[in-house]
Parts: sequence; structure tokens; C-alpha cells
Amino acid sequence: MAWAPEARTAPGRDTGGTSLEVLRALESGPRGLTEAEADARLARHGENVFPGRRPASWPRRFARSLRDPFTAVLLFLGLVSSVMASWGTACVIAVLVTVSCVLRATGEHRADRSAAGLRELVATTATVRRRATESAPPATRELPVEQLVPGDLVLLGPGDLVPADLRLLRATGLTVHEAALTGESAPADKSAPGATTATAPGLLCLQGSSVVSGTGSGVVVATGRDTVLSGALPADGPDTGPGPGGRGRLPRPFDRSVNGIAWTLIRFMLLTAPLVLLADALVRGRGLATLPFAVAVAVGLTPEMLPVIVTSALARGAALLARDGEVIVRRLPALHDLGAVDVLCVDKTGTLTEDRPVLALAEDAAGHADRDVLRWAAVNALWTLHLAELPVPDALDEAVLEADATDVLAHGDEPPFALFEGVDALPCGPGRRLSTAVVRLPGDPRFALAGTHTLVVKGAPEDVLDRCALDPAERARLTRRADDLAAEGLRVLAVARAERPARDRPYTEADERDLTFTGFVGLADAPAPTAAEALAALARNGVTVKVLTGDHPGTAARVCRELGLDPGTPVTGERVDELDDARLARLAAGTTVFARCAPAHKARVVRALRGAGHATGFLGDGVNDLAALHAADVGVCPRDGVDVAREAADVVLASKDLTSLDRAIVAGRGATANISAYLRITLSSNFGNVIAMLVAGLMLPFLPMLPAQVLVQNLFFDAAQLALAFDRQDDRAHTRPAVLRPRALLRFVTGFGLLNATADLATFAVLALAVRSLGAEAGQDAFHAGWFTENLLTQAMVMALLRSGRLRAPRPVRVAVAGLAIVGLLLPLSPLGAMLSMSPLPMLYYGLLALVLAVYGGVLWVARSRARA
Repeated sequence: MAWAPEARTAPGRDTGGTSLEVLRALESGPRGLTEAEADARLARHGENVFPGRRPASWPRRFARSLRDPFTAVLLFLGLVSSVMASWGTACVIAVLVTVSCVLRATGEHRADRSAAGLRELVATTATVRRRATESAPPATRELPVEQLVPGDLVLLGPGDLVPADLRLLRATGLTVHEAALTGESAPADKSAPGATTATAPGLLCLQGSSVVSGTGSGVVVATGRDTVLSGALPADGPDTGPGPGGRGRLPRPFDRSVNGIAWTLIRFMLLTAPLVLLADALVRGRGLATLPFAVAVAVGLTPEMLPVIVTSALARGAALLARDGEVIVRRLPALHDLGAVDVLCVDKTGTLTEDRPVLALAEDAAGHADRDVLRWAAVNALWTLHLAELPVPDALDEAVLEADATDVLAHGDEPPFALFEGVDALPCGPGRRLSTAVVRLPGDPRFALAGTHTLVVKGAPEDVLDRCALDPAERARLTRRADDLAAEGLRVLAVARAERPARDRPYTEADERDLTFTGFVGLADAPAPTAAEALAALARNGVTVKVLTGDHPGTAARVCRELGLDPGTPVTGERVDELDDARLARLAAGTTVFARCAPAHKARVVRALRGAGHATGFLGDGVNDLAALHAADVGVCPRDGVDVAREAADVVLASKDLTSLDRAIVAGRGATANISAYLRITLSSNFGNVIAMLVAGLMLPFLPMLPAQVLVQNLFFDAAQLALAFDRQDDRAHTRPAVLRPRALLRFVTGFGLLNATADLATFAVLALAVRSLGAEAGQDAFHAGWFTENLLTQAMVMALLRSGRLRAPRPVRVAVAGLAIVGLLLPLSPLGAMLSMSPLPMLYYGLLALVLAVYGGVLWVARSRARA
């Protein structure tokens, strides 16, 4: 189903009339604008550039990063610490917030700069006719596209990109590829306007399309933000950055998971701090004296490094992808969303196929394979191209000639140009769906008129069969056969011949009669070389691929079968229109191919899949894909997509290659696994410590750990956990969508947190035994030192055992774990330990602690193995 973008009101575009009337409306003429008038219009209308999203400045990105819920809570705790003159706590919090915001702002700023650099890879000039002065003759020259203005005369040739919205003034065999705008893979014919022809799609060439063949000239009727291409964005515009809901739509996986976990923990943290104050006030009578300790507990419970770890893991994954030149992640949370994707919607043309046809069959009237049918089709294609002087061959003719060349090499036959000499040709054209080549046997041209000429006709089956000498029953049978082949997804061409006495006057369409039917040629879209491999890899990684295309259902189904993807029963856009959202969601879950889809159908299918709970990605490159790009959790666009599609996308690919997209999904899952490992490790440890602090605070006559000690411990633990962003995941982490599920995480944290609290309580018993011979003050300092050491050692053990990466940890993780253990053992013995009110411990403590840690490590290993199973 074709889609024609609705043109905005502009002089000469929505107004009927002759070419002269259009030029008058635009105050232009066939000689072009003068340079002075063009400069004045440029100042009035602005440059001819796409008005895409203006990249946010680095300071603005930094300020926007403060909206993260954990960052906001840390700022609040820092403010409370400042009011209480706890400057150490306030400084630590300020450092954490600054590092997180700097990493996030820098990563997104680099991604936008990389995406902006892609614009340099597309054509930037147009051929324009202008005059230096009113009396000067018109001159044709290359002009930067951004300097075009309404009223400019633009010349078009094969391979040119249409630089603005044009009203055609002249067209000779002009065909334009409008797939980026309409989704139709076949080029559209553009007719030369008649004296009284009103405005019609055939007279408009829109920005974003490209010339396939022929030449033409047109007058610019719209530039910049007034073009159809610029006006095709959804009403609520492109994404303005990360945040809950993103584009004013359903929350994305990142928003649902990270923010859901964040607010659950924030509520628990805000409940814990008052509970500490209340317990100490009621049981020990300390009252507000424990407020600094309560704030330290709140900071200790908060995974304050979450923004830093999330940003570091995502930025590292995005940087690795960008370094290979394959993928640019424009919005860092989109890498997490890619890892969560379990349904990927793609177009067929250019993604699963190479956007070029290849020969699938050549058969005679009886349905038997026949090489002669291909030979005659190649004769028609070759001599039509040469004699009609077509600028470029039709894609179907190219496929026929390529297949015939391969067949010639395989059988050692003569090529078509050696078999016949060309005499005349009647090419295809607007409203004409067949071509005729007139050929003769090679020989002396002086005796050519004494022989015969052979008319070789090739084209749409119904048009060719109408010109064949067939009885009605045979014509009906052949028509059914052509329909059956089309239903199988083939583009069918019929081939017929006729012998005529040689003559020297030109041939006309009237000679295309009483033909002898030769056979059918069937062509199919060539599968992309890496498509089958990529589809298999996506399936292994738990991603279901659905094809959303404007092509015939049989064509899409055939391509899917060739690539090993079961097409099932294709659903058409008409069927989508008949269903409400709930029924469409149920249908979409079990459907692989949606064919004859308009842009609205694609967007509805994507929204239905998301509404059913699927994390959905969409790969598209044209204006007709904008609605679906906007509706998806992750919008993906190749580098050569139109500007508006790249601006609307979250991820930009170097090419329309599913293999690179699969690698990006794997990278997203690895980053998400590292984030999940951080949450499991830090929350399990923090939750266990908070329980131990509450119990110790009620049992001990002194605070179990001083606020400064809590903050220093957290600082070292947080610094060590930065290494988790560099962890390498095993293959199991890539075989399923990676989603941070709050409930599953909290169950894990509760179980391992209680295990950690048990180890802490056992340490209390060890400390009571080891320091009982010391005095009150010395015993208190030794208790603080002992618990500080045990905490860092157990946290190092948790990092080593609860990480989700490969069995052998990478060097950064090993260094971090070793460093954390060394700090835990040596800091209490150093001068810094004395400054933090910690004193050396007797050797008995270290022996008993080793026993506790051995038991704890064994239980932790068994529990982790069961949790993974």
C-alpha cells in the first residue's frame, strides 16, 4: 500500500495551473533567479536545512542529569549534612554527584557529535540555473544545498538526490526512487507537465527522493522546515532526551527498571534513617546526637554509585560500538533498552534483502524450466537498453542480464550481442508496462531487408498475453499461472516473440500483436548476504523478528522462507484496520509478517507489541517509518537513512545490517548485566550492614561505627565497584533479554542481605571475645576497627562471588577486589586509622575472623550456585 506524504501549502505546489502560472506565483522564470534576489530570499526563508533536534549543550546535559532520583536524594542528604556541619559527608556526596553527571553528560555529548558527523556523508550540492544580473544570460552551476531558495531552477539527472521540494517543469524518461517517503521499492514515473495539467504526485519531486533514470528540471517550491520531509515528524516531535516516559509515550525499559528500583530503595532508605533515630532515642536516649550517624546509614544504604555505574557501563559499551564504526548510540539509556529488546520489527527491503532482484525461474508455456526463455528475455533487455538510450537499465533488466551472463559462462554459449543485431526498440514508459526489441540475425546489412526481423516483447504478464495469439482458455490458464507465481512472491515478466518481414521504417506499438508466447521469467529479491546469519543469531539471543513491509504478502513470505524464518500466515494492513488494540496485540504476538502496511499500520503494530509487555525495537530508514520509530522502545536507523529518520532514532547503524544490530544488542545486555551485578552486590552488602547496625545500635552502649568511618568505608567500596563496569559477561548473559526486574532483585537482596547480616553478627561475637580484655575506650576503637575490616573483606568477597561475568574476572575487577581487601586489613593499622578513631586488633581476632569468612564464603558460594540454577 503506497503512502503519499501530505504536502504543506506552498506557492506553486498545492495550486493547479500551468508551469507558467507556477513560475509567476513563485516570482521566478525559466531563466532562473538573479543572485541578488536569491540572497534576499535566503535571508527571508532561511537555509535549506533540516530543522532537526538542536543538540543540547554540555552544561544543559549536566543539569538534566540531576533529575536522576538517586542523584536528587544524594543532593538532599548532602544538604542535610551541610546544615549539620558534617562537611566530610557533604564533600563525599558532592564528588559522587559530580562524577555521575559529568560521565553521563560527556557520553551523550560525544554520541550527538558522532551522529552529527554522519550528515557529511550525504550529497551536499545541487545543479542550479541562476543569473548574475537581470540582463545576464542564465548560467548553470553547482550550489550548496543549504543555499537553495523557493523559485530556484534545479536540474536533475540520474543518481541525483532531490535537494528540496520541486514542481517539475520538464521531464524526459524521469523515474524517481521514493522509498524513503512512500515505502514503495519500485521507482515512480514522473511525467512532463502539460499546458493545463493540474498539480499531481507525478509533477512533484520531494526532498529525500533520488533520481533513478532520465532527466528533468523543476522549480523549488519549499525548502527547510517547509518541505514535506521536515513536516513528517510526529506531532510531539523527536525525543528531547532521557527521562521518565521519554517522548511523551509509554515508559521505556530503562525508565521502568532503573527508576522502579530506585524509588523502592529510596522509600526504604527514608524509612531506615528515622528508625535509627527513634530506636537510639528510645533505647539508648541518644536523641538527635545520632543524627549524623542516621544520615551516614542512609548514605550507606543508598546505592549512591548507581548513576555512575549505569553511566560508566553504558558509556563504555557505546564507546566500544562507536570505535568499530558500526553503531552510534545517541541516547545512553537506549543501549540498556537494546539489551532488553525481545521483539525486533524490520522492513524487508534493504534489511533482509539487497534491494535488487535476482532470477528465480525461467519456464515455458507448459511450466517446464527453459533456458531459451531467459535468453530471449536477455536479448530484449540488452537491445532495449542500447537502442532506446536509457540512462540506466531497469533493475529487472539488470537481473535478467546478470542471470543470462552466468548461464552463458556455465554452458559456453554465445552472449546476446553475438546472436543478434539490434534494429529498433520500444521501451517502457509512463502507462506502458512492456518493452520491445527488434533484432535480426547478424550478417551483411545490404541484404537485411531480404530477411526477417524478430520482435522480442517482455513485460507485465497481462499486457503481454493480451498481445499474444492465444485462445481464451489458454490465455486464462497462463494468467492463472502468472498469478500463482506472483502469490509465491515473484515479480513475473512474460516473454513473447513475433517474426516480421524486414523493413526500414520505424516500428510502433501497432506492431506488437499476434505474438507467440515464449514463457515466464520470475525474479525475487536478493537476500542480504548476512541476513540469514543475523536472523539465526537474533533467534539464539532470544529476539523475535517481525517483518513490517509495504510489499506483497507473498514477496515478504518468500524472502522469510529463504532466510530460514517461518513467515506463518501474513497479515495485511487491511486486517490491521479491522482490529482494536487488544485483538491486534494478541494477533501480533503470533504473526511474523505484516504486509501491505502503511506507516500508521507499522506504528500500531509496534504499539500493540509494547502494550502486550514486549520490549520492542524498530529498524527503519524513511519518512514512512517515522511513526513506528517514534512508537518503539528503541528506534534504529541506518546511516544512509533520511535526516528526519536519523534525528528520530536512538541508535544509528553504519549500514542496514542486522549483524551489527545483533552485536549492539549483545553489548546492551552486557552493560545491563554489569549494572545488575552492581545492584546485587552493593544492595546485599548494604542491606546486611544496615540490619547489623540496627541490632548493634540497640545492643551496644556506643555507636557500632562512627559516621566518618561509615563514609570512608562506603567511599572505598564504591570506588572498587567502578571496576564492575569493565566486567566481561559469559555467553549465557547474551541469550536472553536483559531487564532489571525490581521484584527479582529485591528477593535476591533480601536473601543475601540476611546472610551478610549473619556474618556481621558473628563478627560481633568474635569482637566481643577478642577485645574484652581492653578498656572501654580502647575496646570501642578496636570494635570499630574490627567491624571496618570485616565489612571491607566481606564486601570484597561479595564482589568476587556475586559478579555475573565470566569465571575468570578481568584485570580491573581483580585489582579492585584485592585493593579492597588490602585497605580493609591495613587502614586500621595506619595513621589514618588513628585519625578515624580505630586502633590495632589482637591477633586472636584475625584468626577467628578468618574462620567466619571461610564459613561465610562457602555458604555464599552454595547460595549463589543455587540462585543461578
